[in-house]
Amino acid sequence: MHTEPNVLCPLADCPVGEISSVDAQINGQLESLILWRGEDAVRVFLNACPHAGRRLDYAPGKFLLQNDRLICAAHGAAFAVRDGHCVSGPCRGQSLQSLNVRVIDGMICLPASD
Repeated sequence: MHTEPNVLCPLADCPVGEISSVDAQINGQLESLILWRGEDAVRVFLNACPHAGRRLDYAPGKFLLQNDRLICAAHGAAFAVRDGHCVSGPCRGQSLQSLNVRVIDGMICLPASD
């Protein structure tokens, strides 16, 4: 059985070099997602710090981004936006949980679940 991909948002809503956020159903749960668009890729992560499971935004959809590093508002952990790897802070060496996405007809999409 083929199902349609889960559309997160238009690619145009994610400016290159900036962080955006959306809410989406993941495994039956509404989750906050972090989207980062580079020159040649889009990265999507769950909005949950591996240190204590808290959201990384300081207000809904508002993130601290410095030198291509996403800073956790709760404890200051810094994550490389290209791969979600923690480069400093209390969870150094861990990573944000990434999600595979594709751009289809100008839309950022999660793969269809079977």
